[in-house]
Amino acid sequence: MKYKDVQQIAKDTIDFAKKNIKPGMKLLDIRKLCEQKMLELGADSFWYWDVGAFVFAGDETTVSVSGKQYVTSDRIINENDIVTIDLSPQNDNIWGDYARTIILENGVVVDKADVNNVEWRNGLQMEDGLHKELLEFANIETTFEELYYHINEIITENGFINLDFMGNLGHSIVKNKGDRVYIEKGNKQKLSDVDYFTFEPHISIPRSKYGYKKENIYYFEDSKLVEL
Repeated sequence: MKYKDVQQIAKDTIDFAKKNIKPGMKLLDIRKLCEQKMLELGADSFWYWDVGAFVFAGDETTVSVSGKQYVTSDRIINENDIVTIDLSPQNDNIWGDYARTIILENGVVVDKADVNNVEWRNGLQMEDGLHKELLEFANIETTFEELYYHINEIITENGFINLDFMGNLGHSIVKNKGDRVYIEKGNKQKLSDVDYFTFEPHISIPRSKYGYKKENIYYFEDSKLVEL
């Protein structure tokens, strides 16, 4: 399998989850649903601490925790709820990494354009805007640190905060977890020095109970940044 294939496993699994999440489900049910689906689609394991699907709901969506410490809570999905799913499939040591925040209103998953809850809709739109800004801002000379400062400035200017427990915005895709380099202060390496990297701002507004995450993998093709 190629990186695009493994990332497609994650994308298809999120689509599957959107069709199957219902009020009354436990987060552990959603985690098992996603992990089983990824294995069915061709993943042979999960690269991030052997957890295939990190699932958070409600006020847990602001939680930022290392996979090493992650425990799936016994929370149950409500009729109106916000759910973040972060997937890490692997096949033959090739990683996928993909996350989405999903909204349920009146018991059904709704597209972001149709979300009635203004705060939730604004959060999802902000995530889209940050990914759009990445594609417009980054070039083969851009360093991880430059991207870190630029995106965090935009997050702040728009009244949001970065929730990441390490303050970073993503990392390189490698073979071993310990070899990752991050979109963080002090990393002078160029984005184009790595084959692939994730962009995954985890944001909220101050004093809110809710957080938002959207994660894609990006790479340079003919000197232009594109989504995997």
